[in-house]
Amino acid sequence: QLQLVESGGGLVQYGGSLRLSCAASGFTSDYYVIGWFRQAPGKEREGVSCISSSGGITNYADSVKGRFTISRDNAKKMVYLQMNSLKPEDTAVYYCAASPYSCANIDQRRYNYWGQGTQVTVSS
Repeated sequence: QLQLVESGGGLVQYGGSLRLSCAASGFTSDYYVIGWFRQAPGKEREGVSCISSSGGITNYADSVKGRFTISRDNAKKMVYLQMNSLKPEDTAVYYCAASPYSCANIDQRRYNYWGQGTQVTVSS
């Protein structure tokens, strides 16, 4: 069974930082693109970032470019999202997901496997 488990969420002040982790198990995650998505209350889920299976290609939503960095460690089956300069509008439940397709865009329709999410709250 394919499983993704997020961790690292929490409450942080405006301008602070958090690092989210996504642990993969039950499959050879090395072959999958991993993406991060978020859903704020009352809003649709949106793509935040993705990273190719090798880690050589990354993609970011305009709203997080320059502030968030995605990385992966295939030996540990881990993907990370370093979030700096956090803003209240970053408050959301963050999900990681796996896709057999490319990281050309962060289209949630291309992602087959999803974690349960971790809450990130940024206070002003």
